[in-house]
Amino acid sequence: MSSKPKVLMIITLDTKAVEARYIREVLESQGVDVVHLDPSIRKSTDSSVEIPPEAVAAAAGKTLQEVRDLKHEGKCQGVMIEGSVKCALEYHAKHGLSGIIGVGGSMGTALGTVVMGMFPYGLPKVMVSTMASGFTKPFIGAKDINMFNPVCDIAGLNSITRDVFRNAALATAAMAKNYSPTRVEPKPLVAMTTLSTIDACTVNVRKQLEAKGFEVMVFHTLGTGGMAMDQIVGERDVAAVVDTSLVEINDFLNNGLCSAGPDRAKSALAKGVPVIFAPGNADFMVAGPIDMAKSMFPNHRYHMHNHALTAVRTEPSELQALAKHMGGLIADAKGPVSFFVPLKGFSHHDSPEGHLHDPSLCPVFLDALKTALPKSVVPREFNCHINDAQFADAIVEQVLAYTKDRKSATV
Repeated sequence: MSSKPKVLMIITLDTKAVEARYIREVLESQGVDVVHLDPSIRKSTDSSVEIPPEAVAAAAGKTLQEVRDLKHEGKCQGVMIEGSVKCALEYHAKHGLSGIIGVGGSMGTALGTVVMGMFPYGLPKVMVSTMASGFTKPFIGAKDINMFNPVCDIAGLNSITRDVFRNAALATAAMAKNYSPTRVEPKPLVAMTTLSTIDACTVNVRKQLEAKGFEVMVFHTLGTGGMAMDQIVGERDVAAVVDTSLVEINDFLNNGLCSAGPDRAKSALAKGVPVIFAPGNADFMVAGPIDMAKSMFPNHRYHMHNHALTAVRTEPSELQALAKHMGGLIADAKGPVSFFVPLKGFSHHDSPEGHLHDPSLCPVFLDALKTALPKSVVPREFNCHINDAQFADAIVEQVLAYTKDRKSATV
């Protein structure tokens, strides 16, 4: 077995044989071994590839002919995705991959990125995709996938696509040759959420915890940030979660732009990781341009953040719904949970200097939360703004209490 770094190449030979040969040549010229996973369906291909279509179908419990007989591209795709994931993970477990590269249109991108998403953060992942010019969120999700735009359709080589494929392959090879799967985590890890509107709080907390010997990962909650945090909490040994920005949950409940879906915040609660919640940014939902915001959320108050984004003030019913939803999530927690509520504002917008300040609404949320939370969790109220030092200090104190047995932190 070669000691060279191994790169998984996911390309269908039935439609992209020329591109596959070219990318393999570039990768091998850079001193990496190529493991070609070919999820082709339409016709017979080169059986000498390392993981042929027959093996992919078999890993999903079907023959390739049975897949073809489905005569439905979505169903065929589902089988080949299942088989590709199993084949890729099995190869990785036996031999160790140092990188993944894929090429495809919408179908190839869907398959390739699902496979990439099953691999850990840090392992190089490159997708050359016709979807890379803007329609990327459904494919990248919260993973560290790099997308290259081929500019032209993936239909042979030309003076543009040849350069794009070469650049993508060179980047993958360089990353693979420098990839080390060994991750040293000597410091207790704290995961934290934020937006710029509560930056004074999160920066204060982060700096204090780092001074105490913690590693702090901060996630920007614009739809994928919280999803990424939840995935990392599931994968790594996280000492505590400080979930101070709930805008993604609020947007899920109200069809805002930054929704992170129904499972947001569940990972830490299900795993038993200590969590400190605060209603940061619960004072607004995120909508598009101002006219769209007024159409989606009539009879609200609005702040035009820029020409593309509008902050829409949450009103009592929306705050009460958020409190009820959070109570439902926390009821299933397997570890300790705290909920801190600042009574003088939930973000910079909700401050005397902001544009959506309404001091009457913080108590509305608190009252609803008291009813919604399980009896084991009593919300702590603070007569301050979320960005005040007093609030950050309280969060740090609670993190230290939750992690006092972590030997590598200075508490």
